Amino acid sequence: MKRRTFLGALLWAWVLMGHAEGNTLRMSLDECILLARRQSVDAAVALGELKSAYWEWRSYKANLLPEVSLSADVPTYNKRYSTYQKEDGTHSYVRNDYMELDGSLYVSQKILPTGGTLSVESSLNWMRQMSGDISGGRNQFMSMPVALTLSQPLFGVNTVKWDRRIEPIRYKEAKASFLTETEQVAMRAISLFFNLLLANENVNIVEQNLQNAEKLYEVALAKREMGTISQNDVLQMRLNMLNAQSALTNAESSQKARMFELKAFLDVESDIEPVVPEEIPEVVLLYEEVLEKALANNAFANRMRRRQLEADYSVAYAKGNRRSVTLYAQVGYTGTDRTLNDAYRNLSSKQVVQVGVSLPLLDWGKRRGQLKVAESNREIVRNQLRQQSQEFRQNLFILTEQFNNQRQQLRIAEEADTIARRRYHTNVETFKIGSISTLELSDAQTAKDEARQNRISQLFNYWYYYYQLRSITLWDFENNRNINADFEKIVK
Repeated sequence: MKRRTFLGALLWAWVLMGHAEGNTLRMSLDECILLARRQSVDAAVALGELKSAYWEWRSYKANLLPEVSLSADVPTYNKRYSTYQKEDGTHSYVRNDYMELDGSLYVSQKILPTGGTLSVESSLNWMRQMSGDISGGRNQFMSMPVALTLSQPLFGVNTVKWDRRIEPIRYKEAKASFLTETEQVAMRAISLFFNLLLANENVNIVEQNLQNAEKLYEVALAKREMGTISQNDVLQMRLNMLNAQSALTNAESSQKARMFELKAFLDVESDIEPVVPEEIPEVVLLYEEVLEKALANNAFANRMRRRQLEADYSVAYAKGNRRSVTLYAQVGYTGTDRTLNDAYRNLSSKQVVQVGVSLPLLDWGKRRGQLKVAESNREIVRNQLRQQSQEFRQNLFILTEQFNNQRQQLRIAEEADTIARRRYHTNVETFKIGSISTLELSDAQTAKDEARQNRISQLFNYWYYYYQLRSITLWDFENNRNINADFEKIVK
C-alpha cells in the first residue's frame, strides 16, 4: 500500500513538473479529473459529509454495545440544621455535621429483541459523623455489591429494532452519495475543462480568421487598384478585418475568465493548457443493465428504502403511543456497617418490582388522530416514491439513449469539421483569383468556425454523459467493475 502511495505521488509530481512549460501546465482530461478529486472544494465538502455520516454510524454501533460508566460525588461536607418530625407529630430541628462520599459503577446493555435495558450496578457510600453521638464509631458504610436492573417497555415501539433496520441503510446511502458526489466532482471538472478548451479554440479560430482577414484585405486592395473588384468588396474586407480584431478581444477576455474558473476549482496557481482528449471509451450500454446497476448501487434506491422504513416506523410509534406500560425490576444485595469489611459481609437481599401504566381514558381522539396522520403520511411517502421511481427510470432511459447516440453525433461533428475547414481554405484560394464573392467567403468562414466549436461541444457531451451515467450507476463501464472506495481509510 505504501509503495502504491509513493508511486502515485511520484506520478503526480511528474504530471506537475513534466507537463509544465514555463508558467503553463499542460493537462489532459484524466489529470484534470484526478486533481479535482484530490483538492477541489467540492471534493472536500463531499468528504466532510462522509465523515459526518461515518461517525453517526459509529455512534449507532456503539449504542448497541455495553456501556460502562462511573458516577461519584467528591467528599461532601454538610453542617446545618434540618427539620424532622417527632412521634407526636410535632416538628423540631436537628443539627447535622457529617462528611459523605458516594460512588457507583454501572454496566448497561440494550436488549436488541425487546428494546429494553439491562444493567448491573455496584455502589458504595461512606459517611463520617463529625459531631453528636459517635460512641459506635465515626464512620458508616453502605454497600451494594451487585444489583441487576431491568427496564422494559411492554407495548411501546421497539426503537432498537427499527434502528437496526434503518441505520445500516442510512449509512449505505451516505457511502453511495459520497461516491456519486465524487463522480459529480469529475463532471464539474469536465465542464470547466471543456469551457477552457472551447475558449482556447475560439481564440485560435479568431486569430486565424484575423490573419486571413488581413491577408485578404491586402489582396482586395491590390485587386481594387487593378479594377477587378468593386470598392464595396474592399470595404467589406476591411469590415471583416475589424470584426475579427473585435472578436479576438472578446475571445481573449472569455479565455481569461474560463482559465480563472478552472484554476480556482483545481486550486492551482499555474495557467492550464487543456489537451483535447482524442480517445473515448469504446462502450455501448443497454438500458436494462444500466438500470440494474443503478438500482443496486445508487443512493436513490437506498433513500427510497430508508424513507419507506421511516414512514412505517412513524406508524408503529403512533400505535405504541396509545398506551404506555413499563416494567422496572431490580434484584441485588445491600449491606451497612461501621466498617468497610463488615458492610460487605452482612448483606441482605434487595428486590424491587414496579410496573408503570399510562392509559388515556379520555383524550378526545388525539392519539387516534396521530395514528391516522402517520398512516396518511406513509401513504403520501409511498406515492411520492412511486413517482420519483418513475422519473428516475425515465431520466435514466433518456440519458442512456443520449450517450449511445453521442458517438454518432461526435463522428458526424468530426467529419463536418474536416469538410468545413477544407471548404474554407478552398474558398480563400478561390477568392484570391477572383472567382467567388466576399459573401460566399464569409459564409464559408462562419461554417468553419461553427463546425470546429460543434466538434468540441459534442466531445464534451460525450464525456459528460459518460460520467453522469457513472455517477448514477456507480459502475465503471470501461473496466466493467463497481466504483468503490476504502471508506475506513478515507475518513481517517
